[in-house]
Amino acid sequence: MSKTAEKTDLDLPTGARLTALDEDYRENLYTVLDRLRAAAPVHRDAELGHVFATRHDDVRAVLRDRELLVDPRTTLPDDYVRLFVPDLESDDYNPSMLFLDDPDHKRLRGIVSQAFNPRSVEAMRPRIEAIAAELLDAMEGKSEVDLIGAYAAPLPTIVIAEMLGVAREDRAEFKRWSDDIVQAFDPLRSEETSRRMAASQEAMRAYFVDAIAERRAHPREDLMSELIRAEEEGNRLTNREVLSMCTLLLTAGNVTTTDLIGNGMFALLTHRGELDKLRARPSLIVNAVEEMLRYDSPVTDSGRHAARDTVVGGCPVEKGRTVTTSLAAANHDPAVYPDPHRFDIERADTHHHSFGGGVHMCLGAPLARLEAQIAIQALITRFPAIALAKEAPVRRHLPAFRGFQRLVVTL
Repeated sequence: MSKTAEKTDLDLPTGARLTALDEDYRENLYTVLDRLRAAAPVHRDAELGHVFATRHDDVRAVLRDRELLVDPRTTLPDDYVRLFVPDLESDDYNPSMLFLDDPDHKRLRGIVSQAFNPRSVEAMRPRIEAIAAELLDAMEGKSEVDLIGAYAAPLPTIVIAEMLGVAREDRAEFKRWSDDIVQAFDPLRSEETSRRMAASQEAMRAYFVDAIAERRAHPREDLMSELIRAEEEGNRLTNREVLSMCTLLLTAGNVTTTDLIGNGMFALLTHRGELDKLRARPSLIVNAVEEMLRYDSPVTDSGRHAARDTVVGGCPVEKGRTVTTSLAAANHDPAVYPDPHRFDIERADTHHHSFGGGVHMCLGAPLARLEAQIAIQALITRFPAIALAKEAPVRRHLPAFRGFQRLVVTL
């Protein structure tokens, strides 16, 4: 009997039990969220200091509400977000666009958006296909590989590193730094993890400080140089803003796209009928990736902070309190999706919240979609006999994200 089955209906998950740090939550995510949605769709988590929303319509309303904020400096002293962004008053605090509200958010997003619009991203298709082919070539002749380490992780790392102009020999370091830095989203991280995270943050900061200075003196044809040259309504990015943007693009884009590819392949390999269907009809790949995003979202949660006392789904929320929207729960709400736990690459309505919503909708969504479409289609075409190996998959223990640390397949 699972841990979930043993718990009473009144014993609702809260605190760490409502994050990927908990084994039951990791392994039985949608069962846990179904129970929470039914019993307490807007759940006050007193342990971690936030309100947790699980219904589709509540999540959508919160994400689209322009009166709700993302800047953690607007939160209460005991709020959840303070656990993973602790140094808000420090002079060294340099928030990324992810944690800024308008007008700063609008200004920064406007400057960088051109590089990620659908037309610009589509122009990258030949290079992404070439990168996928190179990685698949390296897998040839092997009986088993870890799909994450060999393919799903390096592909988006190489893509964004090339966009920014990071040298080939530095990519491995950037991947390691990215993996460490994203641990900032773990509010209960250990001291050892915090030290490793801080060291990687400093290493990446030092790298970009030098790179930005070099590009100001000698601009290149890369995204870093474009950020330095760019202007929005007469405003240029400061060095701190360019640094923050480069760090965000390299870390957030890598982890989430890796998880999209890994989760999507796991769904196909555990639903062989859908895999056969995709092989027979490659044109289904676009809809298939949208269903992968809905079915097992790489990002499970997103947050907004109340700018004033308000109400979410009938639950009072005080000014400065975080409302955590469960994107994963919203994507599986039976009130919206027929048979929501069924993986169906021909599903008619695959709309989802996996890229967030409102003015903070993920800027890199077009690139993530294209990378996943290319990576998955190329993989199942190159290795028609691909299957899960006997070694059990290992999910990563990182709150707000869902993906595999290791996913071994036979080729």
